[in-house]
Amino acid sequence: MQWGMPTMLDCHDLEANAALCRRLGLQFVEINMNLPMYQADGLGQAAALSEHYGVGFTIHLDENFAPADFNPLVSEAYLETMRRTLRAAIRIGAPVVNMHLPRGIHFKLPDRVVYLFDRFRGEYLSRIRALRSLCEEEIGGRELRVCIENTNGYLDFQQEAADLLLESPAFSLTWDVGHSYTAEFDDAPFLMARKDRLTHFHIHDALGRRCHLTLGEGDLALGQRLELAKACGARCVIETKTPAALEKSVEWLHGKGWICV
Repeated sequence: MQWGMPTMLDCHDLEANAALCRRLGLQFVEINMNLPMYQADGLGQAAALSEHYGVGFTIHLDENFAPADFNPLVSEAYLETMRRTLRAAIRIGAPVVNMHLPRGIHFKLPDRVVYLFDRFRGEYLSRIRALRSLCEEEIGGRELRVCIENTNGYLDFQQEAADLLLESPAFSLTWDVGHSYTAEFDDAPFLMARKDRLTHFHIHDALGRRCHLTLGEGDLALGQRLELAKACGARCVIETKTPAALEKSVEWLHGKGWICV
């Protein structure tokens, strides 16, 4: 198993993140593209930092990523974002680009909630196919994978979209264990049925509706998820939000024998 950390807001640049990663004995930093300084065209220093600090990088796409938006100007902008991100990942040797699969806009009717991606499913899925084709074209035969992360459970149309993407070897799955907990494990059957495609995990503790907690400070059955990640040979991001919480989580993993020096 390889262990990594998310981009820390308290670390002012990518080098500070790489230095913290090395100090904690982790193997990679997941670059968060929500932050203005980590856009696809601005990652030129990452390869040199990787060599200097002996750590690698994965990439987390902007959480607003919406390649199936019904406005073609919006969807084309996000498809171009994916294209540039994949090219950046190839330049810096990142093996993973992590993405969310959004539910999109919904209408609240008197008797039900209607998701527009569901109501206009044919058009939605055509845009998902366009995303798949773009990723296949850019990735080619490389080991780079686009990993689809669970967020708040998978609705039926999201499951169909994910399966369309998984028809391609360019795609695999991320299991965010805290998101799964707060979604009351609604997504667990879907993920377990496709566990041969699980290659990336986001590991954090959770309690009630709160996740991204320090490992050992919630009531998530972390051992079960870590055993699965190990069996899958997955990369694991310790997805806490502060350096202090990250350091405590690394200590917890050492104490439980998950990280051995």
